[in-house]
Amino acid sequence: MAKDYVADYHMHTNHSSDSRYKMEQVVKDAIRLGLDEICFTDHTDYRGPAATTAPNFKKYFAEIESMQRKYGRKIAIKKGLEFGMQTHTVPRYLDIIAKYPLDFVILSVHQINNQGFWAGTYQRGKKKAEYVHDYYQEILSLIQMFDDYSVLGHLDLIRRYCDGREPVLADHRDIIVEILETVIKKGKGIDLNTSHIRYGLADWMPARDILALYHDLGGKVITVGSDSHHQDHLGFYIKEGRELLKEIGFTEFCTFDRMQPKFHKL
Repeated sequence: MAKDYVADYHMHTNHSSDSRYKMEQVVKDAIRLGLDEICFTDHTDYRGPAATTAPNFKKYFAEIESMQRKYGRKIAIKKGLEFGMQTHTVPRYLDIIAKYPLDFVILSVHQINNQGFWAGTYQRGKKKAEYVHDYYQEILSLIQMFDDYSVLGHLDLIRRYCDGREPVLADHRDIIVEILETVIKKGKGIDLNTSHIRYGLADWMPARDILALYHDLGGKVITVGSDSHHQDHLGFYIKEGRELLKEIGFTEFCTFDRMQPKFHKL
């Protein structure tokens, strides 16, 4: 019986401000864990003209290329970034796309109007229904104006910052459907993010009901990633995530090469 092809497609290194995990150690650990492919997706977030966090791109891509030369016979290593976008920062990302060759881009929303979710800044003074809707509206607006991405990252990330952290589909179904239909129409995908347990969430990111909705709407492009920042995060729950996708009805998952999806059997 052929061995499953296992990839981790959401990971951060010391090129992100919130990680000290060195890139070469990530590669060594991924080989030790038996992963077939990894994609580095370090944070690139801007607040207007200033970077909240972004790698030194020349050093970042040069180090990935060095890892490819050194370890490429043992594991496939791809060049990616996680774009933490806002509608008013789109030009910064167009510039990155024009300058640097990428295999894969995660489009995520971590803040609105330069106000971050992680510290509760954006949510302050708003009702939950309002800031959750604003989160999805920002995503929808972005994917209507920006096409240079591969997948949407942790599509219900806002649950991490909600009171109770319960699923959001029931109360925001219409806009989530519109987002997913737009993603599918444009040939893009979504990221199954396996970090939910680390953050104390009872369901996956996105939650099972959103994954099932994406499948039922005809979505096929999906990646699986641990969102690792530390050694004990790498590859975490990847195999369980693959089983979840099979239970829902997916038969394939994706890796990427030069921004084009490659499908693998689950």
